[in-house]
Amino acid sequence: MNMHLELVRELKSLRKGRGVFAARIGERVGPNLRVMCGITGDDLPAIIRGKLVARLNALTEQLSEDMRLPTVAAFALSTEVRLPLYGDRLHWAAVKIDRDPRTVRRRVDDAIDQLAELVAITPSEPGHAWHTAELHVVVALDRPQPEVLERYRIVADQDALHELDITSPLTTGRRYLEVDVFYGGRLRDRGTMSDRPGLALVLPEPLPKGEPHDFAVRFRLASPQALRSYVVQVPWRPCELFDLRLRFGRDWSPPHVWTLRDVRQSAGFHPVSHQHPVNRAGEVHLQFRRLLPSLGYGARWEVNKRRPASEHDQAQ
Repeated sequence: MNMHLELVRELKSLRKGRGVFAARIGERVGPNLRVMCGITGDDLPAIIRGKLVARLNALTEQLSEDMRLPTVAAFALSTEVRLPLYGDRLHWAAVKIDRDPRTVRRRVDDAIDQLAELVAITPSEPGHAWHTAELHVVVALDRPQPEVLERYRIVADQDALHELDITSPLTTGRRYLEVDVFYGGRLRDRGTMSDRPGLALVLPEPLPKGEPHDFAVRFRLASPQALRSYVVQVPWRPCELFDLRLRFGRDWSPPHVWTLRDVRQSAGFHPVSHQHPVNRAGEVHLQFRRLLPSLGYGARWEVNKRRPASEHDQAQ
């Protein structure tokens, strides 16, 4: 049996019962659909459903208008048609479009044949699934094991967003001791991506298109040297605001800190903007708006040894 016929068979099996909301959904998804929808063996049922809904909704938009509603009903892709039986959903669609149920059934069969063609030729992620509205990063270097707190507000650009790839401003590979979520989901390690931690955030619930979601992640580093001499964010999707705070502390404030803006990684993140002052608390605060994908934003500083504490400092 060729792949097209196998996909048709798997889609017809998926539409039975409660459709994408059937119990033990992992057992209902065939091997070809798993590949085409990016479903892995580690995915939980909620993630499997989210991937199926996102993929099928995107493909359904490419069908002719007379096939869209019957297809949405067939697989229960909309909350208003989450009925327990396939026949009930066909009847709902028949009433909605004022057609005979047998006509709706034929349209679904035709639509499934087209979906099997589309799923094999359409990229699984057309465009951006989400973008960053705000990213607030605090880097505390004034301790033996520095910490980085990242607070995100993202917005879904497609329905049923279930997981996010996190591109951290930490350009240090795996030189962190701990990473954990403060709120907003759970982490999944996806392996190394270039020289950045390959992390994904699994959302508590699939996120509808246009909805925001907040989460925070903390990294604890092995030493101040783990950050080398810069912190830089290279967005791979739209980012509206990047707010960066660096705390060097009074005992170790570099003499020079430069703003990095619109720089390319191939250039080594050398300063291309103005020098930025360090305040009396040993802190620097920077903001960047409307970041351009693939360019770097952040700060670079001179490597400086921690100065010895003065008698005045020791007395405090």
